[in-house]
Amino acid sequence: MATPKISLERALPVFLRPGRGVYGLLIREALLDEGFTDMPAGGAYVLVLLEPRDRGLSEVIDDLTISKQRASQLVDTLVVRGYIDRTVDGADRRRMILSLTERGHHAAAVVFRTVVDIDRRLVEVVGEERMTHTKETLAALLELWPPPEWAHDHDHDHDHDHDHDHDHQH
Repeated sequence: MATPKISLERALPVFLRPGRGVYGLLIREALLDEGFTDMPAGGAYVLVLLEPRDRGLSEVIDDLTISKQRASQLVDTLVVRGYIDRTVDGADRRRMILSLTERGHHAAAVVFRTVVDIDRRLVEVVGEERMTHTKETLAALLELWPPPEWAHDHDHDHDHDHDHDHDHQH
């Protein structure tokens, strides 16, 4: 195992943002190498959200954890640039469905290949067991939000926003 160049005594958040940045830069580089020169910031994440299945617009906006306005602008840009389609749900005309175009599927495949390669490279450095522990730790961190008391207090704030998204998923 290689010795890390950064002190491991730092708090975990000090590693999270730049670590995410490394993934982002390597993904951007791979997309550029494959000819996807017009991918907006945050666009690759939207493609990954849509790769397993079509999703409702409000569901995607919620997953982005940015303002609704910025998320809508990002989706609009991806539609205009030919990465995703936006259609009205036939079962609920109030609901917009997002799906990948052929171009979007190709770009998403580049993103997935790049992530698999980065993960493989990390395993070469720290080993499979430590990589698994890192993923388990980060998954546990994600489970801390929202705190149960926050989610309970705000349940009824979002009930109407999501009723249709979760009832008609594909």
